Amino acid sequence: MSHATTTAAVPGRVGLGAGRLVRSEWIKFRSIRSTWWCYAIIVALTVGLAALIGLNAPVMGLPEGAEVTQEVANRQIVLLSTSSVGFTVLVAAVLGVLIITGEYGTGQIRSTFTADPRRTGAVLAKAVVLAVATFLVSAVATWIGVVLVSVFQADKGVHADLADPSVFMPILGSSLFVTLIALLAFGIGLLVRSSAGGIAIALGVLLVLPIVLQLVASLVDQQWLLDVSRFLPDQAGGQLYTYESSGTAQTEGVVLDGWAGFGVLAAWVVAVGVIALAMVKKRDV
Repeated sequence: MSHATTTAAVPGRVGLGAGRLVRSEWIKFRSIRSTWWCYAIIVALTVGLAALIGLNAPVMGLPEGAEVTQEVANRQIVLLSTSSVGFTVLVAAVLGVLIITGEYGTGQIRSTFTADPRRTGAVLAKAVVLAVATFLVSAVATWIGVVLVSVFQADKGVHADLADPSVFMPILGSSLFVTLIALLAFGIGLLVRSSAGGIAIALGVLLVLPIVLQLVASLVDQQWLLDVSRFLPDQAGGQLYTYESSGTAQTEGVVLDGWAGFGVLAAWVVAVGVIALAMVKKRDV
């Protein structure tokens, strides 16, 4: 009797731990065709544009015949190596939405939440897999681009110090920016549960909203609207891969540096994620 009672109690305590949830989500993540397509596009854009621009771009901000200083070389390598971020971040946003809305579309989300009735673990596992994979793909592609740009620009006298924090941090920050935008889009997709709606909102926040605010600010001549626009995800996160030097000109109004931009973008990701997770736990699948 005692043995039978013990045996029956065991299955009730068995569940998917964090490691198993991450492993399960990783298997699903790499089995989706859109994952491979999006990452292939990110790699192609990052490496291809870096090679193309690095091969043809002149040394910017330098009079013809003048010697290339270390400051100019460092800025040149950062600008050329991160030239594709404006495009790859949009692809990452689409991927972030599709990773979660795809399961809602196929109904697989029911199985996912059956395996993890509390739902929090499954959602966080998806986010972890998305973040790690996106950062690694972006970082590897970016550094391949850095090598190509450095080789092509060396013929023009550009020899950057890649170990300098002013060079290393923006290059690393570009991959962090792409990753955080993917997570923001993931939260949006989790909130709306629609691929079309999620992609429209994510791209609207990244592309349309900044333009609208800046256009209105210029029409009504209100600096505070420009200040507000600098706290949008794209504007704030863009500081992560902006080359900063002691000679950088000060702009009017609110100015965010790399760390402040990271904090603002991270706050967007956390806020949207917390709201989406709360909604997921309350509503039916």
